[in-house]
Amino acid sequence: MPRLAVKLELLSNERTLEALRSYRSNGGSEDFGTFLVGGDFVPEDRLTELLRAQADFESSDEPGARPASATRLDCRPRVALEDLLRQACALGVSDVHLHSGAPMKVRIHGLLHDATEIIDAATAERMLYGLLADEQRALLQKDLQLDFGFEIPDVGRFRANAYHQQRGVDAVFRAIPAEVPTLEDLGLPGSLGELADLHQGIVLFTGPAGCGKSSTMAAIVRVANERRRDHILMIEDPIEFQHASRGCVVNQRQVGPHTGSFARALRAALREDPDVIVIGELRDLETISLALTAAETGHLVLATLHTSGAVRTLNRILGVFPPDQQAQIRTMFSESLRAVISQRLVLRADGSGRVPAIEILPNTKAVANLIRDNKTYQIISLMQTGGTQGMRLLDNSLAELLKARVITKEEACLHAENTKFA
Repeated sequence: MPRLAVKLELLSNERTLEALRSYRSNGGSEDFGTFLVGGDFVPEDRLTELLRAQADFESSDEPGARPASATRLDCRPRVALEDLLRQACALGVSDVHLHSGAPMKVRIHGLLHDATEIIDAATAERMLYGLLADEQRALLQKDLQLDFGFEIPDVGRFRANAYHQQRGVDAVFRAIPAEVPTLEDLGLPGSLGELADLHQGIVLFTGPAGCGKSSTMAAIVRVANERRRDHILMIEDPIEFQHASRGCVVNQRQVGPHTGSFARALRAALREDPDVIVIGELRDLETISLALTAAETGHLVLATLHTSGAVRTLNRILGVFPPDQQAQIRTMFSESLRAVISQRLVLRADGSGRVPAIEILPNTKAVANLIRDNKTYQIISLMQTGGTQGMRLLDNSLAELLKARVITKEEACLHAENTKFA
């Protein structure tokens, strides 16, 4: 309801936050709509409009669906793209798509919705270029694609990619909350916070694009930042969550403005006295090799990787190295790996959002032996019986969510690796 109130222009973002704080401080015992009127937040004559929109929202047949009025953006002529992104964030979207020759789209709970009428190529280019600095426009024209990040005050940060396609210029914006999430915020077990206490080795956060792995890693960094008294060095492309120094000194470097590449920043990092090194993405052989070296030489390395499943992650890391280095790398990796966290975001049964299903592979002595002996295919069998050692298969996580009726059987089957849910 608060987001609908903002969308209907009954409340500003600031007034909505004020209403929510007041509602919670008063115990939240009465209906929120009644509270809005009684507290002079919403005029009584407009409450009916708000309640009708809320009823449309709740009665939608499709899980995660939204009525057209709840996903439409006000795209009047010459409206600034920044204003549209503000509107989108008020709707709780995860991604905003600007497409030439097509409607703008927003992603809510994993599903894309049309948010405007068709936008022609000239308008899309004008909207995008109005958001970019001169040097960014030049790079986009030169390279035909551009990764960048930016912040809208009082709204949050965005990770963006702009690119040329056959109809014109497009851009996709990933919304990043202003506040670094906690493990509890993300619906993840608090036991994952123990990873922040490690002082050496590498921890990998993996999953397909949009699965929340960067948020999970950010939550672990937050734990380390609060508990430790160390130097955390983060290398990202672009910078996503902004971590204020708390117990630790946190330095964030962005590929492009602050360093030439992940590999170049990692080579320099070993001379910058870091205790924790955070790598936004392991993209190539040189970056992976330097990350393993840093983990082997007394640093805790946290990194993300676009792979699905713990065992596939191991094979991907090992597979980038040439055959003549395999024996050495398997030994190095088996000794430096601490854990692989693989996850998916699964739609809730009530359509109210998504919940993480996670796979956890801690590096036990048995796992290390299988890595070293080139028998990673046997690790799945080990994980099936390794619950007491903290191991968890993705299918087991899905089964737990299904048993608790958090997700549907259809959604569980959609994401499962092997299990057929009865």
